[in-house]
Amino acid sequence: MGRTSGAGGSARSMGRQGLKDTAPALIPAGPPRRDRHERACLRRGFRSIAGVDEAGRGPLAGPVVAAAVILDRARPVRGIDDSKSLPAGVREALFDRITRSARAWAVGAADPGEIDRINILRASLLAMRRAVLALSELPDCLLVDGRDGIDFPVYQKAIIRGDALSLSIGAASIVAKVTRDRLMEEMHRRWPAYNFARHKGYPTPEHLEALRRHGPCPIHRLTFRGVLPADGRAPDNPAGSVEEPFFSGLLDRARLRRPPSRNRTP
Repeated sequence: MGRTSGAGGSARSMGRQGLKDTAPALIPAGPPRRDRHERACLRRGFRSIAGVDEAGRGPLAGPVVAAAVILDRARPVRGIDDSKSLPAGVREALFDRITRSARAWAVGAADPGEIDRINILRASLLAMRRAVLALSELPDCLLVDGRDGIDFPVYQKAIIRGDALSLSIGAASIVAKVTRDRLMEEMHRRWPAYNFARHKGYPTPEHLEALRRHGPCPIHRLTFRGVLPADGRAPDNPAGSVEEPFFSGLLDRARLRRPPSRNRTP
């Protein structure tokens, strides 16, 4: 589907402008120090440690988005935590701080068609690999959220609930979540009948009712329970249509919701 990368100090945020430098009071002090995994890797001689996480495994629509972040230990960001535990406004503010201060960061995604073809687990790992490959700095160590490593030839440590246990993975979880939310808001403008801006594709009662009324649109995951009617048949003419460049340019368009930055898309 594509990938977008940036480097610390030069990257701008990929979305709304309202919280770029909002009141620092928005960002909490954060949990106790959670960099023991990073420190353990440093003691082993690794010097470029990337945290990797994804967002969007559970929704019925839209891509799964992953992020890889190499934090700059000389420029710590206060308040990093599991993105799911943070209010949206705090995530937005932290996104800007992380992408400005990180040594390198990047996002990758797998689109709904890929999810349906290879399953959500493999698509999530594919999105993670794309994010790592898009980094402007080659990592020599990966801290990956979950049980599985990715197809990338460096030392890796998979950490269950890593977004709550590792600063690097927590930063990646915030970048992935904010990026995906912004993409779903863009998709809402194209398919407003489903109100993706509100539920981001998750199986809420409102979303399920919209599926019952309108059937799936081209960004729905047809292999997910609840998307197709009980007879399991996909509609002959889904609600709307999508041209091939839509998904391939999706991350770029989300990034360009602000004035163009020095991020690049390989």
